Order: sequence, then C-alpha cells, then structure tokens
Amino acid sequence: MLKAYSQASTRTETPREMEYRLFGQVTRALMHASTVDASDVKTRIDALDWNRRLWSVLATDCSDSENALNNPLKAQIISISLFVGRHSSAVMRGDEDFETLIDINRSIMQGLAPQGSQAA
Repeated sequence: MLKAYSQASTRTETPREMEYRLFGQVTRALMHASTVDASDVKTRIDALDWNRRLWSVLATDCSDSENALNNPLKAQIISISLFVGRHSSAVMRGDEDFETLIDINRSIMQGLAPQGSQAA
C-alpha cells in the first residue's frame, strides 16, 4: 500500500516539487554526514558524491540548448556546480566543512519551495 501511494505521489509531483524533494534528501544526507566521525569515510563520501552528482545533472541540463531558463541563471547554476565539485574535494581533504554545501542547497530549496513553505 505504501509503495502504491509513493508511486502515485511521485506521478503527481511537478518538476519543481521533485527538485525540492531531491534537494531535501541530499541536504539531509549532507547534514548527517557532517555529524559523523571523520573516520566514517563511506558516509561522508556517499553524501558528497550524491550532492556532486545532483549538481552535475543540473549543470548538464543547463548546457542543453533547449533549456528554457535564462542564460544568466543557467550560467550561475553551472558556476555553483563547479564550486560544489571543488568544495566537496576540499571537505574530503579536511580543508573545509559541509556547512557551505548545506547552505547552498538550503538557498536553492528556498527558491524552489511552494509559497508559504520553509526549506529544511
């Protein structure tokens, strides 16, 4: 029953709602990874990789000529994606922390949130 509900809810989501939900899941993974011991490399890498892949997909989508977003916004998303990749590597080296990545995702979620909603 739960699986059927989940599939029905996914089918009725708008792309914006799906992006919001995905950013929420990835951001929660980053938040969790930020609390584990540095020796828990798997948890940390998994969260960073998931976030990096999300941003990579967004950047790839923005490079598609059929993408309807305006060019300055597409350029900003691609730029953020590049930053996320560099910052993720710095987090794994221990040179940076997760907070910047979490803050970026939260900002995006605020922009995607339905009117009157609060981001995670």
